[in-house]
Amino acid sequence: MKSSDERMLRLIAVFKFLNAALLTAVGVGLFRLLHKDVGDVLMHWTEALRLDPASHYVNLALEKAAHVSPAQVKKLGLGIFLYAVLFLTEGTGLWLRKRWGEWLTVVITASLVPVEIYEIHRHFGYAKIVVLTLNVAIVLYLIHHMRSADSIQGRT
Repeated sequence: MKSSDERMLRLIAVFKFLNAALLTAVGVGLFRLLHKDVGDVLMHWTEALRLDPASHYVNLALEKAAHVSPAQVKKLGLGIFLYAVLFLTEGTGLWLRKRWGEWLTVVITASLVPVEIYEIHRHFGYAKIVVLTLNVAIVLYLIHHMRSADSIQGRT
């Protein structure tokens, strides 16, 4: 394997590890809210960050948070931890240069592209465009990398 290919796989693995760490932190934060009034916690942060509670988006968030049940927090937290485990698994497979890690990353990342496109259509955001672009680039790179490796090894 060329050193540039190895560096790129490691870079993608680090990206996956960072995603796993971020999601783990969010999941832990959610579970810390499990036995608290989410609306009160969000109101505290609104005041601490000096946000305008009369703002449409802040008011909408406060309204929704007031009706969040502990069961919903638990389900969301578990779902977030599941995604963190997937990212960790992808990153580990890529870091160890395993073919299953490349395939897993291609399948999972490509399967999320339609959801990302839908979300961009629903609520446009530049950050969403960046994430979509990164994910498509990762999928295309890994497909190219796997095909190149197969042709070098004489596979079709």
